Amino acid sequence: MFRSSLSIKSPCRVFNAIEKARPILLCNLIRSYISVAEKMNDAYVKAHRTLLGKKLPHDVNIKGVFACNELDLREVRVYGFDYDYTLACYKPSMDFLLYNLGRDRLVDKLKYPEGIRDLEYQPGFAVRGLHYDVSKGLLLKLDSFLQIQLGSVYRGLTPLSDEEVLKLYKSRTIPLAYVESGKSGDVSSKMVQLADLFSVPEMSLLCNVLNYFQENQIDFHPEILFSDVKTSVQHSHPIMHRLVEANVSEYLELNPDIQKLFERLRENGKKLFLITNSPYNFVNSGMSLLVGKDWPELFDVVIVQARKPRFFTDESRPIRMFDTKTSVHLWDRVVKLERGKIYCEGTLKQLEAITGWQGKQVLYFGDHPYTDLADVTLEHGWRTGAIVHELSHEIKTLNNDEFKLNCNWLQMLTMLIEDHQEIENNPMAKHVLDKWIEERDKLRISIKKVFNPQFGSVFRTFNNPTYFSRRMFRFADIYTAKITNLLHYSTDHAFYPRRGVMPHEYTSYFV
Repeated sequence: MFRSSLSIKSPCRVFNAIEKARPILLCNLIRSYISVAEKMNDAYVKAHRTLLGKKLPHDVNIKGVFACNELDLREVRVYGFDYDYTLACYKPSMDFLLYNLGRDRLVDKLKYPEGIRDLEYQPGFAVRGLHYDVSKGLLLKLDSFLQIQLGSVYRGLTPLSDEEVLKLYKSRTIPLAYVESGKSGDVSSKMVQLADLFSVPEMSLLCNVLNYFQENQIDFHPEILFSDVKTSVQHSHPIMHRLVEANVSEYLELNPDIQKLFERLRENGKKLFLITNSPYNFVNSGMSLLVGKDWPELFDVVIVQARKPRFFTDESRPIRMFDTKTSVHLWDRVVKLERGKIYCEGTLKQLEAITGWQGKQVLYFGDHPYTDLADVTLEHGWRTGAIVHELSHEIKTLNNDEFKLNCNWLQMLTMLIEDHQEIENNPMAKHVLDKWIEERDKLRISIKKVFNPQFGSVFRTFNNPTYFSRRMFRFADIYTAKITNLLHYSTDHAFYPRRGVMPHEYTSYFV
């Protein structure tokens, strides 16, 4: 009979063979674990050496004008301006004034607890562009994908843990309908975006009062609180206007370059206009300080109390002349717009019909992405420029060498994690990877806090643009920190957006 050369061993002999081999197999397995972990550590050390050997990026020009869309100034014949936070930039005293007026009105008019009068404004607590969930009483930051930035959700002055946030929202992503309902600031909306600088003290007051109620165990309805705070601050604006008019230098930052900008534009044959929601006396006090009492002569058209965004969207609201001596809105029919005269209300449709200014020949600057920029660019084809006051602080931060080094290391560490994450059943490599992830998380938080301890940068979350910055980039052709930064560019300058690298292009660009 044929007999196989592979003899069948008894079970005992097989077991004994395995037992003898077990230490060898275990040692080999451990060696392979150690080898992978050592290679990961070597890659980490090599990356760190590369980091320290790299030149840091060049500084960003703090006086730069940055392009979101291609814009050739040779095509622009007409320059338009908003007033507040565009031509007029305010000192921190303005935030304190609005906060104090709103707070005191809550106590005096709406009979909120007297202890609220002792709550002081906290500069630097909030940043522009945050969202407030009216029904939940939460202040939070969203990215361009409508994802909540965890670690940046506050109830009053108290941060919520990631677990609390996910329990409330079930997901990091907020539905579009929930977010978009409040972009205009409607107090009946589910979520409201606070998109202008006047809203920053309002956010601080809202969080302070909510915090006071919680600490003192006072029952309240978050929607009512939001409505009361918002209306109190809004109703304080006329008082604020009078106080600023009486002592404008205490609140308004001087900028001698504004008159230079106007004069250069006029010397180059450009038309100028001003459209603002603020009342004449308030604007007059500020512009008189900035460029002199004859400031209306610099503009071909001046429209106050325009009620934007209705000025851009309404069809049939007539432009009225404003008598500066009697402060009366005249009833005469306006058929032409004259330099040196003051007008109010009206619509963009009438402005275009009377002046003939249309489309890409008009460049309008404002600070509010919705009230100032959205409708004129989307519906009327005007070119637009955003004035982003916070940009100066952000660029100073970007230009810090330690910040640059940390950002570079964050990018390199993220790539290390991505390249070494495929480790199956290797506890040593998993331990190294966990350490890297922990370091990355701490690094991201430290980078965020450099901009603002609570909410980070106005322009980005950990990875993505903020909801605010993405909308601003959509509605603005160019943006800058101050309107007078235009003086660093000729009236024939063409702005070109940089070619952004898409995720699938990264390897081909940076091999």
